Amino acid sequence: MNQFFCGLLFVSLTLLALMSAGHALVNKRDPRSALGWILACITVPLLGPLLYWGMGVNRIYRRARRWQREAGETAGWPPPDLARPPAQLPAELRFLKELRRLSDRVVSARLHPGNALIPLENGEAAYPAMLAAIDGALSSIHLCTYIFDGDDTGKRFVAALARAADRGVEVRVIVDSLGAKYSRPTARELLKGSAVEFRSFLPLRPGGYLNLRNHRKILVVDGRFGFTGGMNIGGRHLVSGRPPVVKDLHFQVSGPVVADLQRTFLDDWRFAKGERLTQERFFPELLPAGGALVRAVSDGPDKEFRKLHWIILGAISCARKRVTIVTPYFIPDRPLIAALVTAALRGVAITLVLPELNNLPFVQWASRSYLWELLQQGVRIFAQPAPFVHTKFMVVDRSWSLIGSANLDPRSLRLNFELDLEVYDLEFAGSLEERCAGAVAASRELTLAELDQRSLPVKIRDGAAKLFSPYL
Repeated sequence: MNQFFCGLLFVSLTLLALMSAGHALVNKRDPRSALGWILACITVPLLGPLLYWGMGVNRIYRRARRWQREAGETAGWPPPDLARPPAQLPAELRFLKELRRLSDRVVSARLHPGNALIPLENGEAAYPAMLAAIDGALSSIHLCTYIFDGDDTGKRFVAALARAADRGVEVRVIVDSLGAKYSRPTARELLKGSAVEFRSFLPLRPGGYLNLRNHRKILVVDGRFGFTGGMNIGGRHLVSGRPPVVKDLHFQVSGPVVADLQRTFLDDWRFAKGERLTQERFFPELLPAGGALVRAVSDGPDKEFRKLHWIILGAISCARKRVTIVTPYFIPDRPLIAALVTAALRGVAITLVLPELNNLPFVQWASRSYLWELLQQGVRIFAQPAPFVHTKFMVVDRSWSLIGSANLDPRSLRLNFELDLEVYDLEFAGSLEERCAGAVAASRELTLAELDQRSLPVKIRDGAAKLFSPYL
């Protein structure tokens, strides 16, 4: 009898391995990813297939497509006004027309004129502005964040949100399920008993979506005022606080593009709760607030295209003189490396600013294994001193900028739900380049000789980390 059950178990595990490997072979677009999962499924009994079905299969895309078939449109209301003539690029930005055409093709959101963006440096500037907007809310508050710490800063936001809900404002909060684990008590626990509607994004459970996280940072108040960028909610972003601290840059947004921030939140709310909100009160008329042309680019594993990835590659290919990139996590894929090297070889000055000491050592180790290839072709790379800088933005020719939640790594560009804004505006791009120049002045430039002089154990460590870069 025992022999029979052992044989049955062997056959079952073999069939599971073959079925999982076959699924990876047919459905994985990247041959390296397909090969890795096939080997894992066949060589690691039971665990390999379980990891594949838990982490390697994207069921969210099918879920989104099913909703769109059922509803005939996305969750956001109203749909983008496609009858309105498209915004025109000013004469000084016409050289970016191919980039704009690319974005028009892959992003459903329109390029809106008449927007204003105010940079908010660190929690000292961002949090008071966000709390003031929450305290002044009249009808609705929609907040989505990856991390919502339960420290003193988080409790200030909890109190403000609860007060708003008590006075009749509709308050909805989405926190990523993995990001919620970063501190205790959690935001859910702190908001329990209040009138705030709270939802976790993709709860962590067996058979769930461990690898697909909501990394967006969105606050929309009354459908009129928005905040977005890379900053989470927590005392770590107060650089005057107790170490370890994190420096970051957030943005206050006003103008017509706020409606697309609202649409993105409502799409996420439908994912999180299954409730489709279509009330027109969430989309008041938005008058021009500034001179920036801005498009919201929401990307994630539920999308047909890798929008952010394609836009970044398109922006680099359009660059004439210089590309400036500031990012905390840099793990480029081969197309991104090729784009940067090609631009450098045709004479574009490329500046890449990274943290000297990363808060995620494995990411830093993997990142270093890529840098020599860029340094060899003339890309200048600078390391910012502590404290850890979480700021992320990209500028092309002091004309076009990309800001938001996405990092330049596979997790952001393939796995996470992200929100970025592409901005066509000379003044805004110039202000970001000036920030980068200040960072470069305080940073240390990396050299090819420095990377070559790493000891053999360090090179092996960095190379081993590189093997896991798709999931770091």
